[in-house]
Amino acid sequence: MMPFPVIKLSALTGSIQQALNSVFADQTFWVVADVTNHSFYQQKGYHYFDLVEKDTASSAIVAKVSAVAWGNGSIRIKEFEIVTGQQFKNDIHVLIKVAVGYHQLYGLQITLLDIDTSFTVGLLEQQKQQTLLRLETECADYIRKVGDRYVTRNNQLHFPAVIQRLAVITSGNSAGFQDFLHTLMHNRFGYTFKIDTYFTVVQGESKAELLQQRLIDIFQSGRPYDAVVIIRGGGAQTDFLLFDTFILGRAVARFPIPIITGIGHQKNETITDMMAHSPTKTPTKAAELIIAHNKAFEDEVMALQRDILIRSQQLFSSHFQALASLNATVINHSRNITDRHREMLRGFKDTILHTSRELLHQRQQELTGVSAAVLSKPRIAIAAKRNDLANLVANLRSFNRIYTQNKRGQLAHYETLFRLMSPDNILRRGFAIVYHEGKIVNNAGAIQPGDQIRVVLQDATLDADVIAKKNQTDEPGTDI
Repeated sequence: MMPFPVIKLSALTGSIQQALNSVFADQTFWVVADVTNHSFYQQKGYHYFDLVEKDTASSAIVAKVSAVAWGNGSIRIKEFEIVTGQQFKNDIHVLIKVAVGYHQLYGLQITLLDIDTSFTVGLLEQQKQQTLLRLETECADYIRKVGDRYVTRNNQLHFPAVIQRLAVITSGNSAGFQDFLHTLMHNRFGYTFKIDTYFTVVQGESKAELLQQRLIDIFQSGRPYDAVVIIRGGGAQTDFLLFDTFILGRAVARFPIPIITGIGHQKNETITDMMAHSPTKTPTKAAELIIAHNKAFEDEVMALQRDILIRSQQLFSSHFQALASLNATVINHSRNITDRHREMLRGFKDTILHTSRELLHQRQQELTGVSAAVLSKPRIAIAAKRNDLANLVANLRSFNRIYTQNKRGQLAHYETLFRLMSPDNILRRGFAIVYHEGKIVNNAGAIQPGDQIRVVLQDATLDADVIAKKNQTDEPGTDI
């Protein structure tokens, strides 16, 4: 016999089951929790997972319970994934409707009956709005909100007239990138492009720094890109959380090259789209935007060509008419001027002929008179000329004799002067010639005490040494 009462385990678990069922029977609860230890059995459509609650300050688990979803609960999870694009997996924060039950074999269980999709979508949107507010606050120099749109340094840039050189950020196995390339390379206008690829991971919030590094690589390459294209294929909404991060939004907003996004989303606009120059929904749309931009430039050029052609034709026509009118005017004026000058020339011709006849007649009469005078008085004229010649000869002989006598007197005068000025006469008068270094000196400026000089007198030559030198130009007796 046992000293205390003993019951079977099944009786205990049955009592627990009965007690819990009496308390929680027909009751459901909406619970906010995080999902952990999730596993899904696709053949049966069963989900097994734990629901946990974490302390907001330390992230320590303060409550934990096992949960399961099957039947309608599994269908609600599938609908949740379709609506939100969020996969039901570990570490997601959910609002779920549950029922409490107890099984004698499996113990306490929480059964998922429904899941609130709007809660998860709203939570993601709340995080997105917080990130936008942070960008607007911390990056006010190059991000500001105007109405419902954000004005950034990047979306204020201008595309070049033609976009040809592109830097593309994408994953190496992206189908969206292949669609982008195919659309660009097979455009019906024959445009060509130079594309450099910068491959990286484009999924997962933790990969934002990798994508930012690709932007830094593009900037540091120094290549003159016309635009940067960020490409990603489609996927669940949570796959785009990378493009809602603060670090990537900030990098795109201040990037100095226009950025085109084509990240494959059809419903929501990511923060990266809001900060970029030209957001598009898909990689194909991004390629079509580039082609349309180049086509617009080509259309402008063709329109200018047509305008130039039309304007040229108009100018040619108007100037041709003006030239034709001017040509007719010139022809008419030329004819009038020619006719007028022809009449003038005819008048001049008649005047010249008449005047010439009169002049010739007058000169003929004068010549006739001169001829008569010459023929009637030849002897008188010759006699007069002979008399003139005889007078001229007599005058020449008289003038020659007087001129010769004058020149002889002048020569005698000069001869007397030369004799008076000869060195012999000058030396006889008491003067001397002084030589210094073989040259005649006429002043004592170059002679110094101790120099040798030669003094030439009338009757002797003296060699002397200079003992002293005095300036005596003002002494009496030296002014000859």
